[in-house]
Amino acid sequence: MRINPLLASALCSSALLLGRVCAEDTEESSSSSMEESSTSTAVSKPTFTPSTIKAPFFEQFTDDWESRWKPSHAKKEDSKTDEEWAYVGEWAVEEPHVLKAIEGDKGLVVKNAAAHHAISAKFDNKIDNKGKTLVVQYEVKLQNGLECGGAYMKLLQDNKALHAEEFSNASPYIIMFGPDKCGATNKVHFIFRHKNPKTGEYEEKHLKSAPMAKIEKQTNLYTLIVKPDQTFQIQINGESLKNGSLLEDFTPSVNPEKEIDDPKDTKPEDWVDQARIADPEATKPADWDEEAPFEVLDVDAKKPDDWLDDEPAMVPDPEAEKPEDWDDEEDGDWIPPSVPNPKCEEASGCGKWEQPMKKNPEYKGKWTAPFIDNPAYKGVWKPQKIVNPDYFEDKTPANFEPMGAIGFEIWTMQNDILFDNIYIGHSVEDAAKIRAETYDVKKPIENAEDEATKPKTPEKAKSPSDLKFMDDPILYIREKIQLFLTIAQRDPIEAIKFVPEVAGGLGVLAATLIAVVVGAIGMSSAPSAPLPEKKAADKAKEQDKAASAIHELAEATTSESGAEKVQAEISKRTTRSSAAAE
Repeated sequence: MRINPLLASALCSSALLLGRVCAEDTEESSSSSMEESSTSTAVSKPTFTPSTIKAPFFEQFTDDWESRWKPSHAKKEDSKTDEEWAYVGEWAVEEPHVLKAIEGDKGLVVKNAAAHHAISAKFDNKIDNKGKTLVVQYEVKLQNGLECGGAYMKLLQDNKALHAEEFSNASPYIIMFGPDKCGATNKVHFIFRHKNPKTGEYEEKHLKSAPMAKIEKQTNLYTLIVKPDQTFQIQINGESLKNGSLLEDFTPSVNPEKEIDDPKDTKPEDWVDQARIADPEATKPADWDEEAPFEVLDVDAKKPDDWLDDEPAMVPDPEAEKPEDWDDEEDGDWIPPSVPNPKCEEASGCGKWEQPMKKNPEYKGKWTAPFIDNPAYKGVWKPQKIVNPDYFEDKTPANFEPMGAIGFEIWTMQNDILFDNIYIGHSVEDAAKIRAETYDVKKPIENAEDEATKPKTPEKAKSPSDLKFMDDPILYIREKIQLFLTIAQRDPIEAIKFVPEVAGGLGVLAATLIAVVVGAIGMSSAPSAPLPEKKAADKAKEQDKAASAIHELAEATTSESGAEKVQAEISKRTTRSSAAAE
């Protein structure tokens, strides 16, 4: 399609006049954003004060934290690959940079994405919960969310070989607890290593139905309580989400079966475990035709009386019109698109009629012998049971092995995971007090901060004066022109004063369009026309084009939407594609 240069000039002139409006609107948006930014930090925040609660281990990452926590420089062991993975991930103790709630409150932060991290801290004294309640509680703040990675802790087994610089995935632990997410997996791990009293070997026991972790940028509090009666409870943010028993809710089970299958027992060679067999005495009936087709022609079917043999199923669209900008030389011969023949919708059908197919009443398919109960069937064979030589019964698995340190050994695709307020002890009450002093204070502030920093939904303009060009340029121009015309009907001078951008734009637009018309008339009167008749025809044609351009431009500024323009262009291109294909 060719664009008249003068028409393009008119459009550009109007766009330049609207530039001032756009610039003013941008300045308003910028100042509005600055106001929103200043109000988003108006939430009142307390200052961090260390807790006075004492515990076997309680960490708030005060200034002396480096005297307790040591990063690991070991190699990660992985039996599935020959590659060596080093714990190169860095750690830092710092305030959160996302939704900070308490001034000066710092936590242990994972600093590198897609890296292996390991750090640990020894207890002043080993923690032995035999006959006592064990409480493990800590905060997790996923400042950048969590797509794939862990945020769990490990309570390490107390032994002489426990060296912080050698802490790795191979270091023996007693309890693993905390959130883990990757893809469809999202759970709060609770795994404990149980010692077999007969063999001395350790085996991991995994919680069967673990609760889901909270994946959000606010702080979340994870609590594990294991009682001497072998029951446990998992809480998230003080709410109990999982209760169970160490003896019943873990796999593999803590205690093995009393009896097991005899590994030496074998199935006899003549054992028949096929319950049903094909009847060996059955024979195919003599009239069974395996070659008969599934469907046959319906010879009884008759052509409907209203069937239109001479009507095609598809016909050219009678309402389709050749686009005005269609160029036969560039676009080829225009052919209207096809639509379903409306006559066929009113009749039973169109075109050549053929008899339909129907299911063959003689069809039986391939013959197979029917099945009968196997007279030799002896049932499903199972080996004999014997007493389990490895059987034991541990009635108190909650008496964990002594624990000498805490460690975080994780891999994660997201950095800036923050850990804080780690409590490991024996008092449910003290853990609740710590929650009240820390989590219960910061979570409402974080929620308020999150709400304040959310982008506000812009209110719908109540009048044309409230509209902004950047929000909807087409609606802005349409409403401003409509407002100008409405005021101008009563007082043209007032309309120019109240909506000066429209008055100026229409003035330049009118002047440019007059130039378009004059130019078109001038070109049509050129002396190059060979015949008076052709000259008059060309002049009329150019005047029609100019008038059409004026009409289309006025339409575009008053009524036609961007969606309608796009739809028109799609229809034109579809028509061209249909013509080219045919």
